[in-house]
Amino acid sequence: MPLSVKLTGFEGPLDLLLHLIDKNKIDIYDIPIALITDQYFAYIEELDTENLEVTSDFIVMAATLLDIKSRMLLPKDEEEEEEEDPREELVQRLLEYKRFKHISGLLQERLQETGSVLERQQNLPAEVRKYKPPLDLDALLVNVSLDRLHKVFLDILKRNREKINPRAAGFGKIKKERVSLPGCMLQVERKAIEKGKISFRAVLEDNADREDIVVTFLAVLELINRGRIRIRQESLSEDIYIEAVQTDPDMAGVYDDDDMPSLDY
Repeated sequence: MPLSVKLTGFEGPLDLLLHLIDKNKIDIYDIPIALITDQYFAYIEELDTENLEVTSDFIVMAATLLDIKSRMLLPKDEEEEEEEDPREELVQRLLEYKRFKHISGLLQERLQETGSVLERQQNLPAEVRKYKPPLDLDALLVNVSLDRLHKVFLDILKRNREKINPRAAGFGKIKKERVSLPGCMLQVERKAIEKGKISFRAVLEDNADREDIVVTFLAVLELINRGRIRIRQESLSEDIYIEAVQTDPDMAGVYDDDDMPSLDY
């Protein structure tokens, strides 16, 4: 019987045998081993014998089929009541392979179905939610270092301290609401998206007191850590600028207090 099959159509010898069984509408529990062996050999004659890694499994199966065929041709021993069927082991292997192939197909269908579904963040496993891809600091810090940012921060803190009127210290001070780090992060990112780029120094100087300056600086560092902004300085004589990685205002991050670093400063 002529055979028109190609190597690329099968994942291995068991896959080929299942194809031959289905094609000939054979009962897998009663395989006509002579017919299947002849068709199998007709196929492997077309294999590329130079690709030993691919053909080795097919050749081993060919030897197995020949062994089964020869054992079935031998006369049965009348003294043995129940002689083991030479095909039994092969049938079990085929059934196991067919089962796993079916399961694999179901999983592939599920994968294709879930590919178009966006999982809600709270439904994801905790280890998945906490995963952060490795950052490329060279891409986020262009011609500037974290040490340089820290020096600017300390300089602005010093200037802010000098602006405080010592005489006002005796009258006490009004306790203001604690600054929200998530809110500050969102504000900095949105401003960077809106303006294209903003001055790092100006962002810190816009704040009225020490607490605002500290939280704003922490917000900038956390945004860098999350890959939401990049810091750029073309030369030492120029200002340091903050640029948003995202350019769409709707793509600004959503930040949660439970996922923030400590503000105990």
